[in-house]
Amino acid sequence: MAAVICGSLAFDTIMTFEGRFADQILPDQLHILNVSFLVPGLRRDFGGCAGNIAYSLNALGGRALPMATVGSDGADYLERLRSLGISTEFVRQVGDTFTAQAMIMNDRDNNQITAFHPGAMQQAHITKVTARDDIRLGIVAPDGREGMLQHAEQFKAARIPFVFDPGQGLPMFDGEELKHFVELADWVVVNDYEGKMLSQRTGWSLAELSKRVQGLVVTLAAEGCEVWTQGEREHVPAVKPTAVVEPTGCGDAWRGALLYGLEQGWPLARCAALGNRLGALKIAQRGPQNYQVDRQALGLA
Repeated sequence: MAAVICGSLAFDTIMTFEGRFADQILPDQLHILNVSFLVPGLRRDFGGCAGNIAYSLNALGGRALPMATVGSDGADYLERLRSLGISTEFVRQVGDTFTAQAMIMNDRDNNQITAFHPGAMQQAHITKVTARDDIRLGIVAPDGREGMLQHAEQFKAARIPFVFDPGQGLPMFDGEELKHFVELADWVVVNDYEGKMLSQRTGWSLAELSKRVQGLVVTLAAEGCEVWTQGEREHVPAVKPTAVVEPTGCGDAWRGALLYGLEQGWPLARCAALGNRLGALKIAQRGPQNYQVDRQALGLA
């Protein structure tokens, strides 16, 4: 069975600043901010939420169907997905625009500053979610605003259970829109900061949010995650990585593991535990799609 992954495909330009952002930014001078960072390390990776989640799910042995748009420069990404055995049937290439681009700068403490150009992602709504016998799950990850709104409605209409993962797209929506997403979704996943914003905008506490869906997960980076079910919270501890190299893509790796576990019918806490293990694998490697998964070592073979 397959999972439809609605979200962005993007090229990530990743830069490494060897100092600390906090040492370069004067809090009392933010109104005239003018800073420059020397970044000796620079590379370009395949990224975007849909691409990263699809990579994770595919590596675990699941079947990923990314639903996304790329621009006139997206041929390399299409070839990349196909080389991994990931279907591109729901990926549309549109002209007169670039594929989404993320410019990500990490400091020595793994803090990030990101600039994002949406490009073709803003046309994500041109592809529709429809019911199909081989599609069991879906996820609405950060994408174009209209695409996120329409795909959530389409998942519900098609009776395909889905995860609402607003991520960096959360600020695009007001409280009523976010409430509607939650009412449509079966599961919600946010990080700690997003969870606070989601609660503030909807007026619902995390406990209240969790009573409106099958489950809510709040990821806590190095602290693991909290799994909320019907108002009850369970902490799932983190897995210590062999090295901390780069955080880019850790959350998406986690979400691919979530989809894999949900498709297997696992309890949410078990899905989260696998996500924590996969996040630990990813953070030890550079790039969001460069880590290797040993399914036998994870007990999946």
